[in-house]
Amino acid sequence: MSLVWTLIAGFLYAEIAVVLLLVLPVASPYKWNRFFKSKFLAMLARQAHLYFFLIMGVLVLFLLDAIREMRKYSHHDHSSDVHLNVEMQHSMRLFRAQRNFYISGFAIFLVLVIRRLVTLISTQANLLAQSEASMKQAASASAAAKSLMAEKNTEKAKEATEDATLGELSSLRRRVQGLTAKLAQHPIS
Repeated sequence: MSLVWTLIAGFLYAEIAVVLLLVLPVASPYKWNRFFKSKFLAMLARQAHLYFFLIMGVLVLFLLDAIREMRKYSHHDHSSDVHLNVEMQHSMRLFRAQRNFYISGFAIFLVLVIRRLVTLISTQANLLAQSEASMKQAASASAAAKSLMAEKNTEKAKEATEDATLGELSSLRRRVQGLTAKLAQHPIS
C-alpha cells in the first residue's frame, strides 16, 4: 500500500476509534458536551468547517481516483494468449483499486457519522440540562402550591374556630338576654 493510502487507512482506523468512543458509554453527555465546548476545541471549531471541507475534498478526490482505477481494470479482456503473470497483476491492481474505494468510501461515511454523533451528543446534553431545570422548577412550584394549600387549610381551620367561637358567643348572648329578661320579670327582693 502506498504512503497516501496508508495515511487514509490510518485516518479510517482513527475514525473507527472515535466512533467507538462516542457510542460506548465511556462518558456522560454532560462530560462530552463540556469536552466539545472546551477552549482547545473552541479554537479548532472556528476553522472546523474549513477542516471538514478540506478533509472531505481530499477523501472525495481519492474516492474518485479509486473509482477511475476500478473502471480501468474492470474492463480487461481475458484472452487465452495472455500470460498468467499479466492476468494476476491485472487482478491485483483491480483488488487494490477496490480496496482503496472501500477505504476512502468508509472514511467519508465515518466523517459524516462523527459529525452527526457530536451534534446529537451536544443536543442530548442540552436537553438533559433543560429537563433537569424543568424538574427543579416543577418541584419548587409543587412545594409552593403545597405551602399555599397548607396555608389555605390553616385559614379554613381558623375560620371554622372563629365561626364556632362566634356561635358560642351568640348563644351566650342569647342566654344572657334570656337571664336578664328573667331577672327583669322576677326582681330580687
